[in-house]
Amino acid sequence: MTAAFVLGINMSVAGIFAVAFAVVAATNRTSRGARWLALGYGMGIIYVGLEFLLTRQVDPTPVGIGIFLVFLIALSFALIGVAYHYRTTPPWIAMAAIWVVTILGVPAIFSLTYGSALRLTLYQLPYFAMQALLGLVILRSGRRQALDLLLIALQVLAAIIYVAKPFIAATVGTASAPQGYMATTYAAISQSGSVVTLMAIGLVLLLVMMRDTTAEMVARSETDPLSSVLNRRGFEHHAEQAFLRGGTAVLIAADLDDFKKINDSFGHAAGDGVIAHFAAMLVDAAPAGAIVGRVGGEEFAVLLPEALLSDGRLYAETVRTAFASARLPVLGVDRQFTASFGVAQRTASDSLFELSRRADAALYRAKAGGRNQVRVALGELPPVHAVGVA
Repeated sequence: MTAAFVLGINMSVAGIFAVAFAVVAATNRTSRGARWLALGYGMGIIYVGLEFLLTRQVDPTPVGIGIFLVFLIALSFALIGVAYHYRTTPPWIAMAAIWVVTILGVPAIFSLTYGSALRLTLYQLPYFAMQALLGLVILRSGRRQALDLLLIALQVLAAIIYVAKPFIAATVGTASAPQGYMATTYAAISQSGSVVTLMAIGLVLLLVMMRDTTAEMVARSETDPLSSVLNRRGFEHHAEQAFLRGGTAVLIAADLDDFKKINDSFGHAAGDGVIAHFAAMLVDAAPAGAIVGRVGGEEFAVLLPEALLSDGRLYAETVRTAFASARLPVLGVDRQFTASFGVAQRTASDSLFELSRRADAALYRAKAGGRNQVRVALGELPPVHAVGVA
């Protein structure tokens, strides 16, 4: 298999992935990373084109420098794209340092004898550094799912290939001039390694983006846009998952008092603001692992896994006191609001429905008792007719 044939494959692969990432960017406007990856793979097409052009040059140095820098640009774009996708800041200072050293080193690199071990080593070092940075960005993002670990491993492999190229050239030999590069066994081996890593990294990146896009869609479908906590569907799903893990749990049912009067007196925008503020208080006071959801218009539920009844009551009292003492002039409503709470602890045989029913019964008692209070469900409580206690 000749290097020219492999380079043709490289160009096709780069084009396919450039289009693929461009489509991802076009269909998902928030995917900044995909745009940069499309640019990176697009630069790969230019790189291959310059490799073919090199064979026809009388003076190969200008095109050779172009090849050298264009491929580094491609890696830089890929690094920026991966950083943006992983919600981290691109390592601008480290990238700038690599570029400064590379530009300053160009005269020295291209003045060395073509094919010499020193020239090959210096030529590959910027690529090695940029590829290593790419793997480090993913590692520092904190994501440790299987695809993320695979992507890190591929970055390490690609970096190793750059370091290994001078040794490969020393073993199989290379051309005496740049124009003869494509006719060598070294070129075929080098480009074959590139196409394999190019395809593997591109495929895994696409899978990572598909995974993350799917997760974002699921999160949006389970999130209440007004309060930014889980909606009923999301709350029930995550609560059921917590139940499957077993252990103790406490459910707090909460309801804003006289909410209809708020809407009637101050308007629905003010009512929405009160809901958002109350939801934020529930989240801020919740311990790690708590599941907070808006399960109705002004109704909320909070599940505290690995908690006891006393923990749930303390949490509810903390939120109740803070909410009752807060004033929200920013909403155009310069008055105080209250909420009522019902707390129930899960028993070994409880389903989510049964636990919710007990917490709701306690909540109704808080409403019937005058509102702005916390009631606890101790075992089964008889039903209460909550007429006129909304």
